[in-house]
Amino acid sequence: MPKGERQLATAEINIIPLGTPGPGVADYIADAVALLEKRGLAFELTAMGTIIEADVDAILSLAREMHEVTFGKDVRRVVTTITIDDRRDREASARDKVEAISRRLAARRSSRREGET
Repeated sequence: MPKGERQLATAEINIIPLGTPGPGVADYIADAVALLEKRGLAFELTAMGTIIEADVDAILSLAREMHEVTFGKDVRRVVTTITIDDRRDREASARDKVEAISRRLAARRSSRREGET
């Protein structure tokens, strides 16, 4: 990648609102994820966190906004965990990473089948 060129990083953001009236937190998380939809960013919502693809500055800014919006409904404590994969030698989307693992698993299964014959 040319020096100074911004590229996409992959991040997982996990937000845990504490002290909510009940055990469910879907409404709080929906408020945070709505920020991503509003910005039109690529993201994947999973059961354990939200995966975002953006440049690192945008990821950090979004993480702060998502963290802050979670306080909006009488929540007094929020724990936010951010994991960032910032690869600078070449572009690799979250989908590319999953596909690379899938190819390796398929190759291993094929090798095992060949060894059985």
